Amino acid sequence: MQFQLTDELIEKVEVLVEEKNDKELKSLLNEFHYADIAEILDELDLDDALYVIKLLDSETTSDVLMELDEDTREKILRNLSAKEIAEEVEELDTDDAADIIAELPEDRQDAVISQIVDEEHRAEIQELLAYDDDTAGGLMAKELVKVYETWTVAGCLRRIRGQAKEVTRVHSIYVVNKQEQLIGRLSLKDLIVAKSDQKIADIAKDSVDWVHVNDDVEDVAKVMAKYDLEAIPVVDDNQTLLGRITIDDIVDVLKEEADKDYQLAAGITQEVEADDSILQLTKARLPWLVLGLFGGLGSVFIMKGFEEVMETVPSLFFYTPLIAAMAGNVGVQSSAIIVQGLANDNVRGSLIGRLLKEVGLALINGFALALLVVLFGFLISQNTTESIAIATSMMSVIIVAALIGTFVPIILDKRGIDPAIATGPFITTSNDILGIYLFFVISGLIIGF
Repeated sequence: MQFQLTDELIEKVEVLVEEKNDKELKSLLNEFHYADIAEILDELDLDDALYVIKLLDSETTSDVLMELDEDTREKILRNLSAKEIAEEVEELDTDDAADIIAELPEDRQDAVISQIVDEEHRAEIQELLAYDDDTAGGLMAKELVKVYETWTVAGCLRRIRGQAKEVTRVHSIYVVNKQEQLIGRLSLKDLIVAKSDQKIADIAKDSVDWVHVNDDVEDVAKVMAKYDLEAIPVVDDNQTLLGRITIDDIVDVLKEEADKDYQLAAGITQEVEADDSILQLTKARLPWLVLGLFGGLGSVFIMKGFEEVMETVPSLFFYTPLIAAMAGNVGVQSSAIIVQGLANDNVRGSLIGRLLKEVGLALINGFALALLVVLFGFLISQNTTESIAIATSMMSVIIVAALIGTFVPIILDKRGIDPAIATGPFITTSNDILGIYLFFVISGLIIGF
């Protein structure tokens, strides 16, 4: 049955904590997955959450910590001693342990690391902390199963039993040479069906996908998505096997990237959450609101420049919101498709070809919408010349907006700027201003003023 977080459950946990009924509280929480326990702790006050963390065994709470909301985890870690945190991270895979420690202030990081008893685990965590967060090295785990090409199948099976105890999921077995260089891979099926006296080199598959330790995590995600990989090994310049990245870590990367792109598209310049402080939310939102303000003021100045035109043909004034809306909507549609394509690595071919395709699409859409505007003008008995002028100018605005929506994200991407920024107020504001200007200029040319 799927877990449901209810007020009754939260209240029950709070009562058991208040009564210090450890036996019943343990019995209750042991029924739940660690991700469900994390949901419960996110709803408790800090003291109650700390009580539960200290009550349960480290094997459970270490996983719970990884699932907690970042703010909740930060508060809990702040109230745990260096030794208590060390006990938690010793139960985690190296990548998760490094993530937890990286969230701590530098002085506490050193204190926690010094309390880790397992020297090998400590050294591996320190190695991972040296890599940039946005690289394959910062995402990989050291836990994996590797075998040497000179081993026999029988010897290999004996040795990997020991290695597999430290690995949560065995996706592949990696084959290395004496220099620890990655040269192939095996599946469990390969080992099971092979003869006991066969050499690993004879049954290993030479073709193995890998990523470099300094590759960007988004590039790693693209490789794993393209080849439907559940895990991928990480190597250095010498092809030395350093670790592996699993699909669950990539899912987290994709989610974070999607959240960031969504916020950029909404005009929010940094990662924030609904429960962040007013100051943080203001700093994230205000820059784009200022841009929108200046864009609106720009539109006002453009309209003031055509004040005499609006006095001559007052109906044009009433169509300016329509033109601005169409320009913004078309620009956002075009940029959204391109940004999605860039994210999925599906935007290929020349820029000219892409622009021509958008022009063709804009012509079809623009012509259909222009006919509707002319029909509307007929229904309200509007001057035919004015209707044609409005429809033609709107069609022109749609074409230009589509070109801008296509061109801008591609150029931003080529310059190393996140193209998702082009789906938000940036495109909308620029197209609003340009759209209104083109509207009056083209309408003026047709009506003759």
